[in-house]
Amino acid sequence: MATSTSLPSAAAAPRSSKLMIGLLVATSLAALAGGGYALSRNGLFAQEAPAAASPKPAPKPAPKPIFVTLEPLTVNVQSEGRSRFLHIGMALKVNDELAKAQLVEFMPELRSRLLLLLSNRQPETLLSTQDKAKLAEEIRAELNRPLSAGAPPQAIASVSFNTFVVQ
Repeated sequence: MATSTSLPSAAAAPRSSKLMIGLLVATSLAALAGGGYALSRNGLFAQEAPAAASPKPAPKPAPKPIFVTLEPLTVNVQSEGRSRFLHIGMALKVNDELAKAQLVEFMPELRSRLLLLLSNRQPETLLSTQDKAKLAEEIRAELNRPLSAGAPPQAIASVSFNTFVVQ
């Protein structure tokens, strides 16, 4: 019976050594994988880490708009049969303070240009949104014309309507 007790222990020894070798290999692989992950997160192998670490320049704040508000105008418009008029108020967006000062200085001439431009309109051509946008662009082009022969053009960026009544 001495031989029967020695057989199970001899068979268990190779089995436990295979198990120990398997556990050792699995633990080593897990340690290598964890170390590789830690190194890649640390930036030693990462190529994009320096680019991401550099601060981006802050965007420039948009310049504050400069508006010149005109007093409302009332003009007679071209109409067949009965008298009709246009009452319009607007603001001009300019590029800088120098342009604003020039507009204020020459306001009587600019208002005269506006009256002449607006009095030639047919009331039917002032009703739709597209017509109003087209009129705003025509006003901008007319007011941007130089005020004298040697002067530079005005610096009006856009025209916005505050009041627009056709009656």
